Amino acid sequence: MNGSQISINNPKSLINLTDAELQAILLEGVSRTFALTIPQLPEALHPAVANAYLLCRIVDTIEDEVSLNAEQKKYFCTTFIDIVNTGKNTQPFAEELAPLLSKQTIPAEHTLIHLIPRVIEITHTFDQAQIDALASCVETMAKGMPVFQALDLHAGLKTMADMDNYCYYVAGCVGEMLAKLFCHYSADIKLHEQELLKLSVSFGQGLQMTNILKDIWDDAQRGVCWLPQDIFTETGFDLKDLTPETDDENFRKGLEHLISIAQEHLHNALRYTQLLPSHETGIRNFCLWALGMAVLTLKNIKNNLNFNDSNQVKITRKDVKKTIFICKATARSNMLLSLIFNMTSSRLKSPDWKYDADKTAKK
Repeated sequence: MNGSQISINNPKSLINLTDAELQAILLEGVSRTFALTIPQLPEALHPAVANAYLLCRIVDTIEDEVSLNAEQKKYFCTTFIDIVNTGKNTQPFAEELAPLLSKQTIPAEHTLIHLIPRVIEITHTFDQAQIDALASCVETMAKGMPVFQALDLHAGLKTMADMDNYCYYVAGCVGEMLAKLFCHYSADIKLHEQELLKLSVSFGQGLQMTNILKDIWDDAQRGVCWLPQDIFTETGFDLKDLTPETDDENFRKGLEHLISIAQEHLHNALRYTQLLPSHETGIRNFCLWALGMAVLTLKNIKNNLNFNDSNQVKITRKDVKKTIFICKATARSNMLLSLIFNMTSSRLKSPDWKYDADKTAKK
């Protein structure tokens, strides 16, 4: 089959691809960011990390599917945990779930669900320690996310602690999984395992908070808000009044506080990266590219607190290329990385706001 016949919209066209080719195409379809960063990893890590993100995206697809009720989501999530652990009953699962997906689910995710048997087959080619890390992450996500999906979120989460917990279930546990995979890959990295596991949760939260802040207005149009009310109570704004037309100084003050909190978590992401051996430039770049793009996104938000559409604060392709160039040039030097981070992110801090990201770094 030639390249012109291969399409993410046609699962049958992907069947004869190698494992590496299949995962690359699926990743490109469901996450261009990770399709860009994962290939930077060492060859021994690349397949497991790519597979991990596909497994997580399957859970995301189930949780986001509008045609499924809460009971169905819980059923499919629970069943998927067992499938990842055992590698069994993959075909019946895919055949049961695939027809239930709505048109609101993107074509690439439809394809991913159809190809669950192949994705799980790849999962079970890895070392047991790697499988355990992937399965633990999937279980955490699949059990934790439904708790938040069942909430009435039109007026936001109640507290910052709730936001911490939500970020853990959707991103912090992914950070833990990556730390485990990195430690399995390298004895030198494993020397820092406990600190990496702690910081990895904060790393994930920094990235997730950045996405939440960027997507505030997209979520609001769906009647959903992931912001914590207690932060905005202190500034005098009620999130139940939040609409895409909101123009309120008290809301912007709360937004600045959350930007400051996200910056602290991203500082932990830098500390995490600096613990990795300097010669592991592939793993460092994998971390740094995500970190750099998050910092630039927060800067765009801070410089445009009146934004009302995510496109207004998304970083440009030029910014992405510049981030990649700078990261590649400085990846080995902890001193340069600290200098660049401090120069780039210093204005994200709110001088009148105190928050200790280390307290939420490890669940």
